[in-house]
Amino acid sequence: MKKAHEEELDDEMREEYDLSQLKGGVRGKYAQLLKGQTQVIVLDPELVPYFPDEGAVNDALRALVAIAKAHPSRP
Repeated sequence: MKKAHEEELDDEMREEYDLSQLKGGVRGKYAQLLKGQTQVIVLDPELVPYFPDEGAVNDALRALVAIAKAHPSRP
């Protein structure tokens, strides 16, 4: 016997959808907008404990930039 929530899901979802019937969709609509605003960088596994989220990475990089600006290299 199926649970009540499983029966609801079975009723709402089709096994397969015909995407040609969708109207107004534009492929890559936001691709250009996101292209200049996002960048994905993959951390090495041994660094993940030190940088658990994007905020930690950004804070560390800002600190590094501040140090680099305070101690410019000599030619």
